[in-house]
Amino acid sequence: MSNTLEIYFERVIDHAPRLIESLYETGIMMGFAMVAAIILGLPLGTLLFLTAEGKPMENKFLYQLANVFVNIVRSFPFLLLVIAMQPAIRYFYGRATGDPIAASFPMMLIAIVLYARFVEQSLLDVPKGVIETAQSLGATIPQLVWKFLYVEARSSLLIGFTTAFVSFISYSTIMGVIGGGGIGDFAIRYGYQRYETDIMYTAIVIIIIFVIFVQWLGLKIAYKIDKR
Repeated sequence: MSNTLEIYFERVIDHAPRLIESLYETGIMMGFAMVAAIILGLPLGTLLFLTAEGKPMENKFLYQLANVFVNIVRSFPFLLLVIAMQPAIRYFYGRATGDPIAASFPMMLIAIVLYARFVEQSLLDVPKGVIETAQSLGATIPQLVWKFLYVEARSSLLIGFTTAFVSFISYSTIMGVIGGGGIGDFAIRYGYQRYETDIMYTAIVIIIIFVIFVQWLGLKIAYKIDKR
């Protein structure tokens, strides 16, 4: 038993530099996805809410346009989306594989639409009385959004972002299939393909621990800022 553990730890130490590098690559992809979700996903989800029927900026054309875009991207199998985007990524960035930044483009796209839907749902849960109060006070659309909707839905928005973040981690592991790097690529290349299942399971355990921590932290903060 002790010899088995010694061999295992020796292999983990041997793979440690590449493991750390893969975590750094995953961090790059996750960072780009998170920024895209906040900068573009949050406004897109807000637009979906505001332009829906019976809402302050009701506009069937804008709503349907945004809704169709979100539905198409979300329903696209992610691996096929990655492959379909490669020509565009190669044209604008210069390369489409073997680089965590190149791999971030599909991640950013899925992050935008995924979080947009969470945002829309969070805002739909805001009581109608909040909107009516804002309108009675003469609030403009930006004031309605920032001082009423986001404030009322802040806990739900954070929980949605935490859930989306966990999904981003799952999507990032798929990038290893097309040479995007990251912890998924490490598990496949150094664990599965070399029949070193202990290394593969080590990578899986790291992912699981990270997901549990993110879920715990996100929910803890969400409950703390929920003043309802």
